[in-house]
Amino acid sequence: MNGLKKTLALAVSATVLSAGMAQAADWWPFKIASAKDGDLKKVEEIEYKPLEKAEKPWKLCVLFPHLQDSYWVSVDYGIVEEAKRLGVKVTVLQAGGYTALPKQISQYDDCVASGADAILISAISEAGVAAKIGEGMGKGIVNIAVANPILETPITARITPDFFQKGFQTGEYVKKYLGDKQGEAVAFPGPQGSGWAETYMDGFRESTKTGNIKLLAEMFGEASVPAQLKLVEDALQTHPDVNVIWGGAPTAEAAIGAVADAGLSNVTIMSSYENQTMLKAVKDGSVLGFATEYPVIMGRIGVDLAVRALEKKEHEKVLLVAPGIVTKENIDKIDTTQIFAPDGWRPEFSVE
Repeated sequence: MNGLKKTLALAVSATVLSAGMAQAADWWPFKIASAKDGDLKKVEEIEYKPLEKAEKPWKLCVLFPHLQDSYWVSVDYGIVEEAKRLGVKVTVLQAGGYTALPKQISQYDDCVASGADAILISAISEAGVAAKIGEGMGKGIVNIAVANPILETPITARITPDFFQKGFQTGEYVKKYLGDKQGEAVAFPGPQGSGWAETYMDGFRESTKTGNIKLLAEMFGEASVPAQLKLVEDALQTHPDVNVIWGGAPTAEAAIGAVADAGLSNVTIMSSYENQTMLKAVKDGSVLGFATEYPVIMGRIGVDLAVRALEKKEHEKVLLVAPGIVTKENIDKIDTTQIFAPDGWRPEFSVE
């Protein structure tokens, strides 16, 4: 494990979600880990409290990889609702998928051309957008990384999950669940080159180095149900002894049907992150659990970080969201308003 990943792993420990969380209308204070002055060696837990109102209707431009699932819809919801509460303007653009890096780069230029005061970016690839972020920073535009990591490129601030811990803690939970049973696992971390998928994988791989799970294969691919379904089906044929499927929410969603179609009843499915389907799947037992990273809260705090930076107010530089492990045992006790957009809420692309 390199120094950065080790620091991230030690930054915050996974927590099991419990009752009594704040409601959506009053979501703060929210406990989160802060790397003071951006130094990952100086991490401490803080209670984040947002501004009451922005000083002026700043123009924020938001770049998403896509809005094809409830995860990114929930980040969008958090951004839109916080923008309304603070009184700032928002324009939302989405590239259409993790294979659409050129479009996201072009959309960054669109944000700049539109006169955006700040750009909130969920990068398809840090390496792919690094030059654009540098250009924007050079023009005095505030840049905030939301959800997807920007680790090496200079940026105003970032709020991201602790991806390593999400991978590691979900692995630890599966090992505990298996007990004396031997696990034969295939891992589906997500799109190669995204950064976050590799870090998820690093965490899960670290967990499998000890205990009762043997890692048979790692299969990277687009974070969509159709793409993951093909990978899972291939894995079930290539590795007939597999009894653990670990991956993102699209993987878990695809695996439910693939496992049933294969007539298998002894396969444990664990998701490294959430979408709305995971709620139902965990409740009915078809998925063991998932690790949440509070997408709604990341969206809300991302907007507040941008406004603070624009108004030259003190703001955090690096925020890390500790994962919460959601299982059948605790799912009815949690406040999902910090995780998911309300049922029926559809993506909004502007706030005026």
